[in-house]
Amino acid sequence: VQLQASGGGLVQPGGSLRLSCVAKGFTLDYFTIGWFRQAPGKEREWLSCFDSSNSNTYYTSSARGRFTISRDNAKNTMYLQMNSLKPEDTAVYYCRARSTNYAYDYWGQGTQVTVSS
Repeated sequence: VQLQASGGGLVQPGGSLRLSCVAKGFTLDYFTIGWFRQAPGKEREWLSCFDSSNSNTYYTSSARGRFTISRDNAKNTMYLQMNSLKPEDTAVYYCRARSTNYAYDYWGQGTQVTVSS
């Protein structure tokens, strides 16, 4: 059982990236999914989540308007589309899937995003 993250890399300011997390060994359908990030020397920061119980999406102020969380149930994959990237978005990005009954909580291994010219 794991979440396998990918899609990070080096991008110029103003550019875009799409992060992916494939769920293996379980089905994302019944999980609330979320994205977090951790910059060097800082605490892990919540960015966005999709609540499976009500199909609502939520964003932190730094992500709202630039980042979009989504899920493809057929591919058992969750995404974070990131646009208008800024140098301060540089961090390791983590995906998370938590079952609606809170019994299961899985994290991806993290993928590095670097925004620099």
